[in-house]
Amino acid sequence: MANTPGAKKAVRKIARRTEVNTARRSRVRTFLRKFEEAVTAGDATVAKDAFVKAQSELMRAVSKGVVHKNTGSRKVSRLAARLKKLAVA
Repeated sequence: MANTPGAKKAVRKIARRTEVNTARRSRVRTFLRKFEEAVTAGDATVAKDAFVKAQSELMRAVSKGVVHKNTGSRKVSRLAARLKKLAVA
């Protein structure tokens, strides 16, 4: 258990940061789900709009340190590939 003042403060900071990061990660997942739903529905225009928002949110999570840079890029790349596949079909 934390018993120095610095350690106690660190525990408080970690708890706050965890809460914020959980909310950010949840927000990213929401936008990814909206993109998935648009692709499943087969609506290219809605999917494109959802893709732009999901990409923006993913990159924001990367800049905040919630998601690693390569992970964010990989996810965006896969989303773009799915959007392109939908547009061709």
